[in-house]
Amino acid sequence: MIQTSGVIICLGYIFGLLFTAVPWGGLWILVLGIVGAILFRRRTTSRQLAEKPENAGSKNKAVSNIWQTTPHPRIWLAAGLVGLLATLYLQWRVPQPGAEDISQFVPPGNSTNQEQLVIVRGEVVSNPRLTRSQRGQFWLEATQLDEVKNEKGSASVPKGVTGKLYVTVPILQVTGLYPSQQIAVTGILYKPKGASNPGGFDFQKFLKQEGTFAGLIGRQINVLDQERKWGWWQIRERIVRSQVRWLGVPEGPLVSAMVLGSKAVDLPYDIRDLFVQAGLAHALAASGFQTSLILSVILQLTRRAKKATQFTLGFLALIIFLGLTGFQPAVLRAVIMGFAALVGLLLKRKVKQFGSLLLAATLLLVFNPLWIWDLGFQLSFLATLGLVVTVPPLVNRLAWLPPAIAALIAVPLAATIWTLPVQLFVFGVVPSYSLLLNVLSTPLISIISIGGIISALAALIWTEAGSFLAGVLHYPTDWLIKLVDFFSKLPGNSVAVGSISNWQLLVIYLLIILVWLVPWWQRRWWFANVIAIGLVFIPLWHSTNTLFKITVLESGTEPIVIVQDRGTITVINSGDEGTGRFTIIPFLQQQGVNQINWAIATDFQGNESNAWLELLQRLPIKNFYEYSPKPENSIAIQAIQQELQKYQGSYQALAVGQGVKTGSIVAKLINDQLPILQLQILDQNWLLVGNIKSKEVQQLVKSGSLPRPQVLWCPPESLKDLVIALQPQVAIASSANFDSKALSELNKSQTKLFFTGRDGAIQWTPNGQFEAFIEATENKSSML
Repeated sequence: MIQTSGVIICLGYIFGLLFTAVPWGGLWILVLGIVGAILFRRRTTSRQLAEKPENAGSKNKAVSNIWQTTPHPRIWLAAGLVGLLATLYLQWRVPQPGAEDISQFVPPGNSTNQEQLVIVRGEVVSNPRLTRSQRGQFWLEATQLDEVKNEKGSASVPKGVTGKLYVTVPILQVTGLYPSQQIAVTGILYKPKGASNPGGFDFQKFLKQEGTFAGLIGRQINVLDQERKWGWWQIRERIVRSQVRWLGVPEGPLVSAMVLGSKAVDLPYDIRDLFVQAGLAHALAASGFQTSLILSVILQLTRRAKKATQFTLGFLALIIFLGLTGFQPAVLRAVIMGFAALVGLLLKRKVKQFGSLLLAATLLLVFNPLWIWDLGFQLSFLATLGLVVTVPPLVNRLAWLPPAIAALIAVPLAATIWTLPVQLFVFGVVPSYSLLLNVLSTPLISIISIGGIISALAALIWTEAGSFLAGVLHYPTDWLIKLVDFFSKLPGNSVAVGSISNWQLLVIYLLIILVWLVPWWQRRWWFANVIAIGLVFIPLWHSTNTLFKITVLESGTEPIVIVQDRGTITVINSGDEGTGRFTIIPFLQQQGVNQINWAIATDFQGNESNAWLELLQRLPIKNFYEYSPKPENSIAIQAIQQELQKYQGSYQALAVGQGVKTGSIVAKLINDQLPILQLQILDQNWLLVGNIKSKEVQQLVKSGSLPRPQVLWCPPESLKDLVIALQPQVAIASSANFDSKALSELNKSQTKLFFTGRDGAIQWTPNGQFEAFIEATENKSSML
């Protein structure tokens, strides 16, 4: 499909885009092109000498034949130039808000606390979805902005605006909403925040990849246009409703997601999370499997027809499938490869899968170079590359098994080999039973996908027929869900190894490529495996046994402190359920933590914390201590004790003033009603102070029962009084909204101030200073 020179040029373009993550990446890729041109110029000279008559022995003829396919040095130089241009092209294509973009009209403060109501008019450009917080979400192409002046609802003069908005509204407000509808949304504009904690979700980056720079917390929707315009969403909705009618939830949405992709279907989050944690996320992504299935069915049904007829019907089928799935990068890649196969069929030429994959990736990245950083695109490309280049040698090595079983093992193993490094880089977690689960679930996934496609086709003709056929899939779908749930509950279902660095990622992929291309490494593939495993686990082992770090997470109004003490992990407080799931667990996974040794609950907010149960379902806790516990028959206490028993963990209720020693830390709740938690960490005294009055603090200081701390955590309302009374070296407050006058007064003191709402997580090591996560991230980004 692509000649060797074409492969080099395409790779130059792709690597040029990847090198934008490296300082002066464009120049580096150009240097590599020049080096390649010099090296292959010398080799070309050696080849010419080998082709002389006096050197025309059999061995030299073999050498000559090998180098006949070697690209000319000019090709390597051209690839370097293409790579340089690719870095410039990506920078040019990075979305930037225009002068009239609606994000330019967000009130100052970059916060949702600016209670300035606005009315945004525009066109709905996506189907509504349900968020984890049970709100409706959709994308809105904004055209007009009105600022509400008072509570009676009078508005300012409308402004013409542009740009796309991420809109969330109460779930009832999105009922009956559909794409292309003209609406007006009343709500509060805000600018998205980046990740505030290590391992946290970067909402700002996510929206920027979608070309969006602002969000809208909607309160009310007024429909301006009731006319229903035709769109792919109508066909998609017809299919989903037909399949859900007899299958119900979650089986119906799951079947639809396996046919159309989870991005095109509002799949319940518990099912989505279940498949992702078990290592079966690919089953929910419409891509190569579905396109191969569609083409196979079309070509089989038309095997006696002319090649032109097969090409036309296959082309139409792929276009329809692409429209139904919503033009996702992974589907586009699969469809382009399908088109290449159809062209090969029409021209009666064999299509090289590697060439068509590379061509598909290059075309897509020319269309949208930002997809180079899209995780779905990366995993789809790498998994397909593994199927193309790694499955055949794996099947050969498994020749002692029946061919069907060998293929069943080789396919998920090849995909895992090529995608696992990226998963470690992004998530830092290895699904332990992923390979076995993939092998066992493949028959069920195949049955459900084939049946789902047949049901979808029937639903387009007669919805009742589609529902009936979907109903036949009840048992396979139910078995699949139960199988995934069973594996997800097995001990050690996922192992956190920590997020690997850029250099680890590059070296591991270099080893994979060497095993793929170089015979010497192919014979010593086990040696490459040992090196790759060592690259992951040796740094993790060293960090675990030497690292002492304290992290104060950005979590709102409750202090959450995580202490990493040379392999011993202490977690103090947990916040609400969302904090546990989206803040604490991602941080611990990024750090390679698989067990919490000590957990201390102080109940600063006066409410039962749900996050401990969330943590216990994902990580074992060996010792759980709770100050000011609820009554022993509390449902929360009983649930925590039941979860602790699964891992032989202990539970102990502590009284005020009773100390707890966890490694290098001594914790003691000084006062329950105020409340104040004292931490003795090495030679430092830390105080975590709740909502208290300054007079009460002064009385405690005078009485000597409250020692002056080196580090203080407190709510922003108490910060000024506490800093003046206690004079700590470092003070950490939770919110970023602080009175500027009081802040200027505090800046004159010797106390160094941090605000987690502004600075993100605060980290400290004995050999270093306190470091703000957001500042450190921005410094790293500026270097790139």
